[in-house]
Amino acid sequence: MCGIAGELRFDNRPADLAAVERITQHLTARGPDACGFHSQGPLALGHRRLKIMDLCEASGQPMIDSALGLSMVFNGAIYNYPELRAELENLGYRFFSEGDTEVLLKGYHAWGEALLPRLNGMFAFAIWERDRQQLFIARDRLGVKPLYLSRTDQRLRFASSLPALLKGGDIAGVLNPVALNHYMSFHAVVPAPDTLIAGIEKLPPASWMRVDADGTTTTERWWELQFGAREDERDYSFEDWKRLTLDTMREAVAIRQRAAVDVGVLLSGGVDSSLLVGLLREAGVDDNLLTFSIGFEDAGGERGDEFKYSDIIAKHYNTRHHQLRIQEKEILEQLPAAFQAMSEPMVSHDCIAFYLLSREVAKHCKVVQSGQGADELFAGYHWYPLVDGAEDPVAAYLAAFRDRSYEEYAQTMQQQWVQGDFSGDFVRRHFAQPGAEAAVDKALRIDSTVMLVDDPVKRVDNMTMAWGLEARTPFLDYRVAELSARIPAKFKLPEGGKYVLKEAARQVIPAAVIDRPKGYFPVPGLKHLQGATLNWVREMLLDPSQERGLYNPQMLEKLLADPDGQLTPLRGSKLWQLAAVNLWLSEQGL
Repeated sequence: MCGIAGELRFDNRPADLAAVERITQHLTARGPDACGFHSQGPLALGHRRLKIMDLCEASGQPMIDSALGLSMVFNGAIYNYPELRAELENLGYRFFSEGDTEVLLKGYHAWGEALLPRLNGMFAFAIWERDRQQLFIARDRLGVKPLYLSRTDQRLRFASSLPALLKGGDIAGVLNPVALNHYMSFHAVVPAPDTLIAGIEKLPPASWMRVDADGTTTTERWWELQFGAREDERDYSFEDWKRLTLDTMREAVAIRQRAAVDVGVLLSGGVDSSLLVGLLREAGVDDNLLTFSIGFEDAGGERGDEFKYSDIIAKHYNTRHHQLRIQEKEILEQLPAAFQAMSEPMVSHDCIAFYLLSREVAKHCKVVQSGQGADELFAGYHWYPLVDGAEDPVAAYLAAFRDRSYEEYAQTMQQQWVQGDFSGDFVRRHFAQPGAEAAVDKALRIDSTVMLVDDPVKRVDNMTMAWGLEARTPFLDYRVAELSARIPAKFKLPEGGKYVLKEAARQVIPAAVIDRPKGYFPVPGLKHLQGATLNWVREMLLDPSQERGLYNPQMLEKLLADPDGQLTPLRGSKLWQLAAVNLWLSEQGL
C-alpha cells in the first residue's frame, strides 16, 4: 500500500519533477516508510512506500527494469503474486526482489493489458514503456485503490489522492456542477470520472488507459459485473449457493493473510466483520488475532455503540480486543484532520469513526481486514425489496436512495449550480444498460460498482491510509463479487437481506450476531445535531469567510430552524451534508 504520482508531458518539454515531488510529498501518510523518484525525458514518477509484501530495498519504487525498458509505480497489494511469479519464472523471467511489485512489472512485459484479469488484488499502477514512449495506467475491478488524473494540452498528471494533485499547481480549484449535484443526491458519491473539482478526474474502476508522448489516449473497461446464473448453475439449490458463498469467502479471507504478521479486524459486531473473525480463526490465525471496535456518545435517543455485539465475537474467539470510546469534544477536534485526509468530501458518519479507529489500530498492526461490500453485493439494504416489486424501478430507487429530489436540490443551491438533474439521469442510464435483467439486479449493480466504490470503499482507503494502515476487504475479492451477482435475488432478499450470506455464516459464527437488528457504525452526534456540534455547523455555514456562493440562504434558515427534523431518506443530516462541503474546501485551501 503506497502513494503514487507522476507526470507525462506532451509538449516536448522535460517532466516537471519539482511538481511531482510536491505531489508525492503530500502522500507521505500513505507511505511513511520510504520515498523515491524517477525522471526520464517527458516522464517523472514519484512514490511513497508502506512496506508490507517485501521489506527489502529491492522492492523499492519507482521500480526500473532497464533490460525490459520498463519503469513503474504501484499502489496496492496483489494477493496471488506467488502463483503469477511461478508462471513468469516458467516463461524464463528472473527476479531480483521478493514482492508483488516486480511480478506486476514483468507480468505486464509478458502479457500487456491481458495481465489485468489474472490479478487478484487491489491496485492502481502506472508503467512507462521506454521504447514505445507510452504510459499505461490501470485500476482494480472494484476501485479499491484510487487514481486521480489532471490533464491539460501540455501534460497528464496522476496521483493517489485529489488533494495531492492540487499541490502540483495550475489547477483552478473551481467546483464541478455535475459532481455537486451527484454529491447532494448520493450522500457524497460522485461517480467516476467526475470529481468535485473541475479539471480533475478519477480513472474509473476496472479501466486502463494508454497515453502516448504526444497525448494520444486510449481507454478501455477491462471487467464488468455480469448478473445471472451461468448455464451450469441454473438448477442450483439454495444449499448449493450457500456452500459456494462460504467456500469463496474462506478463500478470500485466507489469501488476504499473505505477508501479514499481526492480523487486525475492524469489528462492528455485525454479520460481515464477525464472519471475517471466524474465518480468520479457521484459517489458522491464533494468538495474534486483534479486533477493534469504536463507540460514540448517544444522541437523539440513538445509541452510539454496538459493543454488546462486538464483545460477543471478541469473547467467543478470545481475540486481543480493543474498544475505543470517543466523546463529542474529540469528534469536533479531529473532524478537520479527517477532512484533510479525504480525497473528496464524504458525509458518512463512518468517516470520523474510521479515522479515529485507524489511529488506534495503526499502533498495533499494519494490516487490517474490514467487511465493506457485503450489503451492496448480497442485498443488505432496505430499498432492494422496494425496487424488486416496483412498477417503476428507477423511481423506486431514487425515492428510497437519493438524498433530495431535483426540485429540492434546486431550492437548496444558488442558481448558478442548478444546471440539470444529473443524478436522476445517471440512474436512468445505468438501469437501461444490459448485463442485468431483473430490476433488483440493476439496483445491486449500480450500488456495487458505483455507490460502493465512492462511499464505503473510498472512506476505508482514505481514513486508514491517513495513518499508514493497509485495509484488506475480502468481500471485494472479485470472485466473491462475481458469485454474488450470479446468485438469484430470491436467495438474497429474505429475512431483511443478505439471506444466503447469513445462513452460510451460521456455520461459523454465533447466531446472536446474525439474528440481531441491522446496525452500522453509528455517530449519532453528526446525525442529531445539537449542542456544540450544532453551533459548530452553524458557524461553518454562516461565517462570512465560508461564503462560496453555494447555498440558498432561505434553505439554510429552514435547516437550521429544525436541524433534527431535516433528514435524508437514509436518515442522514441534510445540514451536515452542506457543512461538510465547506469544511473540506477549507481544509484543502480552496
